[in-house]
Amino acid sequence: MASEIEMKKHNLTETQYEEALQTYSENLALEAYQAELVKLQQHIERYKLKMIILFEGRDAAGKGSVIGSVSRYMNPKHYRIVALGRPTERERTEWYFQRYIKNFPHGGEVVLFDRSWYNRAMVEPIFGFCSKEEHELFMNHVVPFEESLVEQGTLLIKLYFSVSKEKQAARFEQRRTDPLRQWKLSEIDLQAQSMWEEFSKTKYNMLKATSNEKAPWYVIRSSDKHKARLETMKLILKQIDYDGKSRAIDLVSDTKTVFSATEELAIMDKQNTYTANT
Repeated sequence: MASEIEMKKHNLTETQYEEALQTYSENLALEAYQAELVKLQQHIERYKLKMIILFEGRDAAGKGSVIGSVSRYMNPKHYRIVALGRPTERERTEWYFQRYIKNFPHGGEVVLFDRSWYNRAMVEPIFGFCSKEEHELFMNHVVPFEESLVEQGTLLIKLYFSVSKEKQAARFEQRRTDPLRQWKLSEIDLQAQSMWEEFSKTKYNMLKATSNEKAPWYVIRSSDKHKARLETMKLILKQIDYDGKSRAIDLVSDTKTVFSATEELAIMDKQNTYTANT
């Protein structure tokens, strides 16, 4: 009865009402973790630490929505979301990492990169935005670059969001038909499905070459957006101890959602087709 009243009050169909309830329930489940992220951010600010989180993955893998959930209650004075567009003519003449370094955190700040320097490992070589030599140079230099960054005190977290081909297609269709999301649909998006295998092979090579002890990759299955948000928060919270950290909160990763680079590579080797959930 109560649900019928609410449905009429807000002019909702039964499906819309159920979806609203599910969204509310999921958001509620995230709040304890978001509260811990606020504590983590305060700790970073208090001790002048620096944290960088990379959000990588295919188009429509859900990176943006996860970033939104992670940063929702953070103090905007002490975090930044960085999503760089195409390099300018001047930037093209500079050291490749230079425009990213310009956006690195100062002491007490968290920076979340919505795509990062790993564009040169994934998107650029596939679409011909860099030469073979430029790609090889990046792959040879990125690990020492990150090791130096970590050794000098920056907390670096690398997250790769893995969506299934079917889910990506469904999200592209939603972008195409929803006027609120059409701005997200790009020419590259339209080619992503037909180039699925190329992206998978490039992902495999990237994980194999660039995941290391000081800066490992974590792979998160993101076809289920709620699980991806929850598991991302757990991963971030596990990186360091911080003042006021709750000992009651569950930070154990879901082994069906979160994988190390080694585990993901083993799965891809076993499949030998690079087609499912990569």
